[in-house]
Amino acid sequence: MSIFNTNSAEILIVLFFIITYFISVFEKLADWKGTVTYYTNHFKNTFIHKYISIALINILIFEITAFALLIVGLYYLFFENNFSIVKVGLEISAITLLQFLIGQRLAKDYPGAMNITIYFILNIIGIYILT
Repeated sequence: MSIFNTNSAEILIVLFFIITYFISVFEKLADWKGTVTYYTNHFKNTFIHKYISIALINILIFEITAFALLIVGLYYLFFENNFSIVKVGLEISAITLLQFLIGQRLAKDYPGAMNITIYFILNIIGIYILT
């Protein structure tokens, strides 16, 4: 357990994002039609509403990639004290969050954009302490 004591902040941040992306991907895939309907309505006043399915597939690719890298990276962080994979996972996560932020700003959902900012700050802290 000494690795947890040494890298507890990193491990907890990574676990936070693993849980976040797992639930996000699961919810989108479990109710794809409802997800498309929700986001089509959310972006109805933007040019994105015509491209919701493509945008969601793009987001899913980024979320699944971040999730997979964070899982594999957590293993390497925990058992080999190697930060490289988990750092790339957090970098992909940051890019994903920037995409969310752009969407929220285009939809003029400013409270939603503020919520993304909180995730982004934690993400950047994770990248920083892994550097």
